[in-house]
Amino acid sequence: MYRSTDPPELSTVLARIRKKQEDYERYGFSYIQGRTLRAFFDLAQEFETLENFYRVCVFVPKEFMGFDSCLYLINPDSDRPYKVCDSMKGLLACDRGPLKEIKVSESPYEIGDFFVAPIKGNRRLFANRPLARAKEIIGLFAVYPMSQFGDTDRLFFEKYANRIGYNLHYKLISVQNERHIKFINTLVADIEHNVIVPNMRYKLFLKNIGRDIQMLEEVEKRLGEEIKRESLDASRLEDIYGHIKDLQKDMLEQYQELDRHYQNTSLFLESLLRRDHFEKGQLVLRRRMCRFKKEVLEPQLDRYRERLRHRGISINYEFGEMPDEDIPLAVDVGLISQVYANLFSNAEKYCKEVVNDLNEPVKFMSYGQEVIPDFFGPGKPGIKFNVYTTGPHISPDEVPYIFDEGFRGKDVRQKPGSGHGLHFVKKVIEVHGGVVGYEATYLGNNFFFVLPLQANTKEIIGSQRETPGSKVPQA
Repeated sequence: MYRSTDPPELSTVLARIRKKQEDYERYGFSYIQGRTLRAFFDLAQEFETLENFYRVCVFVPKEFMGFDSCLYLINPDSDRPYKVCDSMKGLLACDRGPLKEIKVSESPYEIGDFFVAPIKGNRRLFANRPLARAKEIIGLFAVYPMSQFGDTDRLFFEKYANRIGYNLHYKLISVQNERHIKFINTLVADIEHNVIVPNMRYKLFLKNIGRDIQMLEEVEKRLGEEIKRESLDASRLEDIYGHIKDLQKDMLEQYQELDRHYQNTSLFLESLLRRDHFEKGQLVLRRRMCRFKKEVLEPQLDRYRERLRHRGISINYEFGEMPDEDIPLAVDVGLISQVYANLFSNAEKYCKEVVNDLNEPVKFMSYGQEVIPDFFGPGKPGIKFNVYTTGPHISPDEVPYIFDEGFRGKDVRQKPGSGHGLHFVKKVIEVHGGVVGYEATYLGNNFFFVLPLQANTKEIIGSQRETPGSKVPQA
């Protein structure tokens, strides 16, 4: 009994409870059917993973009532059903049989000896993407043999499919949210690694510009003192003029470097902070045709050239310069640029001096590309991009893990780093449909990635010259 002072929502809840009581009396479900529903509710709560929930959906009716069944989900992109589990084989991967005639319908229907009921989601959850694109029907439940149905079995399996729908929808949303949160956490690490940490260089730029401004003020002060003394002569004017020219040149270089860093930061921020990434819970590419060498590689090389030189690392064009051909590729320029930024950053940190065959100490980085026919299958060439550095080979025990999130080899743990860079490289290349890899080579290590070659592949392969850029030093 409820009081008049209780909130009005309580009356709504009580009305629904009484309506359910009336419904179940009207349904007239048997004792076995009631036990089947109770077992489904209990087990749907007990098993948390989607895979086990799929099993519960199909095996509860079989164990309690002797009916076989198939569970289908709707692909939100194509609106086509695909089977995920049945009571004969269990979990299935992309299996469409045995019902080729299965179709999406808002009402139950029959196919031969099969009864097919739509699985409807919770209307209040359809604001969540990408499930929103599946509309109200998120799956189908097929039961057989229908020839063995009793008087209430058809109604029972309609209601059973409804119960699957509410539980399934919540579990799909839960999995989607978990994946989304994991992706966002990874994306935050990407932003920290590729934007926030490199942006500490702004402090260095500003410090250098501040130093030049201070020196310019001192030169201005000197010039003012000379003017007051009216003792200017050609040698002093030439000395002051030389100081001003040097400062002007240095400030122009600082400005250009700051501008390059700003352009690069803007590109990285745009490619990492896209609304689509956060909405979809995955990296969403914005591909466009580009001249790969000019628009992707050279801007990143310009950023790192002086930093490499400062660490005594030369760029050895004998092994690695890109050939003259600049093959056009459809890529996400911002994300692929960050791939090179991570590889060049690793080169800066981990390149080491070694002794070559002439007993000469060498310390260098090289880069290049080569077309590999049939890399992705017959008639599907790939283009391999290499970044090679001198130094000891990576331990064979560590090679399988170097692209894993957070992994750092024991030989480099004393150096600053997060172990995130190569994992980021792997994610970006794979979402482009490519692969990443590592090779122990002569005098050092080669990190590479291979992208599908999309356009005019026969002409490009046929005309590609044998150049030093297509070679990597081999062990």
